[in-house]
Amino acid sequence: MIRRLYRLWPEPQLLGRLWLLTATQAVLQGLLLGLLVPILDAVVRPEPDLAAATPWLWLGAAGAVVHAVLSIVATPVGFRAAGTLAAQLRRRLMRHVSTLPLGWFTAEHKARLARGVTADVGDAAQLAVTVAGPAITSTLLPATVVVVTFAVDWRMALLLCAIALAALWALLRAARIAEIAEVELERAAVGVAGRAIELGQAQPVLRAAGLADGTPRMRAALADHRDTYRDGMRRARRPFFVYTGVVNAGFVAVLALAAGLVLDERIGIAAAIALLVLAARFLEPLGNLIELIGALRAMTNKIGRIEGLLAVPALPAPSAPVRTIETADVEFDRVGFAYPGGDRPALSDVSLRCRPGTTTALVGPSGSGKTTVTRLIARFFDVDAGRVRVGGVDVRDLDPEALMDEIAIVFQDVYLFDDTVENNLRLARPNATWAELADAAAAARLDEVVERLPGGWQTRVGEAGAQLSGGERQRVAIARAMLKRARIVLVDEASSALDPENEAAVTQAIANLGADPGRTVIVIAHRPATLAAADHVVALDDGRVVEAGTPAQLLGTDGVFARISRQNERTRHWRIAARG
Repeated sequence: MIRRLYRLWPEPQLLGRLWLLTATQAVLQGLLLGLLVPILDAVVRPEPDLAAATPWLWLGAAGAVVHAVLSIVATPVGFRAAGTLAAQLRRRLMRHVSTLPLGWFTAEHKARLARGVTADVGDAAQLAVTVAGPAITSTLLPATVVVVTFAVDWRMALLLCAIALAALWALLRAARIAEIAEVELERAAVGVAGRAIELGQAQPVLRAAGLADGTPRMRAALADHRDTYRDGMRRARRPFFVYTGVVNAGFVAVLALAAGLVLDERIGIAAAIALLVLAARFLEPLGNLIELIGALRAMTNKIGRIEGLLAVPALPAPSAPVRTIETADVEFDRVGFAYPGGDRPALSDVSLRCRPGTTTALVGPSGSGKTTVTRLIARFFDVDAGRVRVGGVDVRDLDPEALMDEIAIVFQDVYLFDDTVENNLRLARPNATWAELADAAAAARLDEVVERLPGGWQTRVGEAGAQLSGGERQRVAIARAMLKRARIVLVDEASSALDPENEAAVTQAIANLGADPGRTVIVIAHRPATLAAADHVVALDDGRVVEAGTPAQLLGTDGVFARISRQNERTRHWRIAARG
């Protein structure tokens, strides 16, 4: 575990210094106890020889001063280490995360990352200081005492070794049970956390249903957590008592052996007293280990979860990356792709081309592969077969940062930071001028929103943009794409659930995006207005391209696009009529 902890941190020198201080204190304490032998031998006599004891007393005093100084030095190092180590490890995790494929960031993985960066890293750093130190002391001090005891009496030293082996067996058994209990308790705690978040987010619905104090799922999660905790405590009792019994039995054996050696006149009273003191200092830290075992296993599990995050493969980087592209041309060449763990291909033999200055609409039923096409362009994943080219260059040969500089994505569910409208736009270009901000806002129809907000550009949008409507958040996202001046813009069903006013505004904003002759716009959409603004349509079904062409060409067929268009036309004339 010590090696795993040391390898975990990118700059473990502070942790190494702290552990070295702790180890030095433990060994020094054991050696100081060894001074009792010559001191007691000189003092516990019919005629005490103080002259013989004086050098050892001075040496002991000097050792005690050194031990005190080390304790004074170790205390601030320990306080500083926990915060510093947590910051180091969080930076390492965030650097690694920034190299992962964007497709890795599923809801489950994001929750895992959030827990790792917050709870696991903080706890691991704290436990590395507060638990690893005492664990080192509880290991090295008994080991030093055994070495010193060998210099006094080999029989007592062998007995201590036997006690240590028996205690190790009991400790390992307790550790296995503690590890299982900690994993199960962590699972139950995650379940409670999920239900607690649900309880907070769904308060309007729960109050309307008369369940404001908790849902049956919440109560079931709490009951599961309680039962898991009780079961863990019940299973941990037996190995705890076994270990305690081994240590207590060891102390009885030490007393019996010391008494036998004295009665047989194999050792003197001074040596017997020294051996009993050494045995007591041997057994005390051993007894403390059982108290630390739960925290040690918890730390091991936390380290394992952090190591699991760090072991996620980074996005493969080309050895000689291409850093610039000439045009925004996007091409799929016989692409095949299946999601990790998927049971069927998401795309099969897909070939299409989107040229600069055009807006391409991707249409098709749910699960046909539309979103997968946009994800592969942005290299959320790498294809299994074929090639995805941007500007004539395989995306796998492009520098990842250069690729993302060329791409702007307007997701269906837009995420805005809890900041001002201005700062949410400036994420795209922090040094943009006010004129550039205003132009991007006007093109995205965001200027209308800014004018009616109470604080204008300085209005805070709330966590995830909660203070804005869905259509207003879409306009911010489109304005951000325009401000970025990306040559490839991917829009994922931006107007699929908007009211007519916002739909019209967003549709016009998408049209404005496509007005740039050097920009390639790819839109996933089913709405008539968005489809009508497209220069090119690609219809997908079951992961394959089933038709492609201009809207006018495809309307004359009986294909996917024509059926979607006819369905939209019929729904446009729906009316609600009263029945008498």
